[in-house]
Amino acid sequence: METTPQSAGGIDREEKLAPGKLHAAQYVVVAILGILLVGLWRLQVLGAENYKSLAEANRIRKVPVLAPRGKIFDREGRIIVDNYPSTSCYILREQIRDADVELPMIAAGLHIPIEQIQAVLKRYQGNAKYQPIPIKLDITPDEQAFVEAHRNELPELETQDEQRRLYPRDGFAAHLIGYVGEVSEQMLANDDRYALYSPGDVVGRSGVEATYDAVLRGTDGSRDIIVNSHGKEVGHLGQELAVPGQDLKLTIDLDLQKVAERALDGKTGAIVAMDPHTGEILAMVSRPTFDPNQFSVRLTHSYWTSILNNPDHPLLNKAIQAQLAPGSTFKIIMSVAGLQEGAAQDMRVNCQGGASFYGHFYGCDAHHGGVDIHNAIPLSCDTYYYTLANRLGIDTIARYANSVGLGVRTGIDLPDEVVGTVPSTQWKLKTQHAKWFAGETISVGIGQGAVTATPIQLARALSGIASGGVLRRPHVVMPGQIDPRTTQSILENFPGSGDKTIQLSPENWQTITDGMAAVTATGTAAAAHLEGIDFAGKTGTAQVIGHDALARTNKGHNTLPNAWFVGMTPRRNPDIVVAVLWEHGNWGNNSAKLASQIIDAFVTKQRKKDNNLRIAETPKPAPQPAAPGAEPQPADVPARLTPTSYSH
Repeated sequence: METTPQSAGGIDREEKLAPGKLHAAQYVVVAILGILLVGLWRLQVLGAENYKSLAEANRIRKVPVLAPRGKIFDREGRIIVDNYPSTSCYILREQIRDADVELPMIAAGLHIPIEQIQAVLKRYQGNAKYQPIPIKLDITPDEQAFVEAHRNELPELETQDEQRRLYPRDGFAAHLIGYVGEVSEQMLANDDRYALYSPGDVVGRSGVEATYDAVLRGTDGSRDIIVNSHGKEVGHLGQELAVPGQDLKLTIDLDLQKVAERALDGKTGAIVAMDPHTGEILAMVSRPTFDPNQFSVRLTHSYWTSILNNPDHPLLNKAIQAQLAPGSTFKIIMSVAGLQEGAAQDMRVNCQGGASFYGHFYGCDAHHGGVDIHNAIPLSCDTYYYTLANRLGIDTIARYANSVGLGVRTGIDLPDEVVGTVPSTQWKLKTQHAKWFAGETISVGIGQGAVTATPIQLARALSGIASGGVLRRPHVVMPGQIDPRTTQSILENFPGSGDKTIQLSPENWQTITDGMAAVTATGTAAAAHLEGIDFAGKTGTAQVIGHDALARTNKGHNTLPNAWFVGMTPRRNPDIVVAVLWEHGNWGNNSAKLASQIIDAFVTKQRKKDNNLRIAETPKPAPQPAAPGAEPQPADVPARLTPTSYSH
């Protein structure tokens, strides 16, 4: 009888899988296949464009092409700021294979500390890894050769040709022009003006470069290059051309600027020359100065330390930021107030070296004897203006000072203009929570005490008075170059008193301007007299410490008074005004001598130009044919014409 395995062994050894487990295993397999299919679909269909772009990014690199900034010219088209070709070195973090080995090589080849490279990498660590990071700007030919020779060992290095700023030497017009620099993370975080910029972008940081940055900087372009797996460039795909920035023509006259620079050389202070008819700034100097070329690449620590440690603050544009007591230049504003209020016409004082007010004696520099409004200006008699200030009161003085632009910004198109101070009862109550005392008004009458002003404010105020009460808004860029919308935006960013007119009767105008002309003829600035030129102005000697304290000191340089002068030609409706601040220059007539150099240069140039124009406009007689054998006769040359607009 045949037996089966079951019967033979007595046991059924066939293992059967439970139906539930079989179904579960099938579901798992189906789910895994489904997930794989969905993943493949996402990769190949949904993510196709994205991964294609990533693959292209690994093969194609977009290299920025920086737009050259617009050049800057003077009013006659002579170049002041240019660009020069430069090569900079960048690093690609994604290409760094062994930082411990490669960074020391880079530091040695580029002659920079390795700590500087590490600091730069840390600064840009939040940026995309494929973005080139600048590690050294304006590299030398030797450093460029190092990069080219180590392409294989250091694929993370690449060079880029750029245009960089070339400023005049020796800090010429540095405060007016300004400088460019990289956008820092702090600027991005704290200043809305840089919201659309990225770290490392080069922007204007001061002066004209900052105010007109959007005009000067242009639009950057880019180049698409093909790279291999090692990051080495193997071809080009195309490029987007950079759009250069717009050139700008300034109101500055280089000839006058040079004279002003020489006049203030070795001194501390500022000079402003302006056309009162238009508000155009013809020259602007501030001393000490700085070298903007140091800022246009990467500022060295040693140079920055020297700037910061200089007690005379080289970065301060003293023409618009030095807030100092104006001294006796303020007496012109006092004269306007006294005459317009009817307080000065018949006022006469007997100056015996000073006068007493409210129990205190206020000194004068001399015993002037009998003084009225006609000789008070050329003599600069303190006693007269003490008395006038006491008659007018502080609030009347403040009202007239504000009317000619003191205590408010002029609105000049340069960054960080300061306001100055015009004291009043309300001002003291608001700032010091105290009452104004009548005795405090006496010192204000001679431009001392709490009153402060800037050179640009005084230039505009006194030239406006000499122009019959017409004050123009100062500006440093010639009009008509920029579209109206940009111009309006700039005006809104630099609020000030703008163009305005004050009330000044013809009789009072004549009295004041004649008095200012007498200052340079027989008065306190007689040493600066210019023969044959209608040169008017007002000196100012502003103490930095009181007479008693000065007598107790060793009379060191820093204790000497600040020397002011504001001068113009001609005396009425002037064509130029020059304000000079010479810090610790001792006497106002010292500053008057500096101003006279600029006035003389201006008049000489205008006369030459006027002569050339008149000669060119003179019709020449038609040449007559010479008789046979006769000698040719020279053409008639008009005699040299002498303009009279600047003469007495």
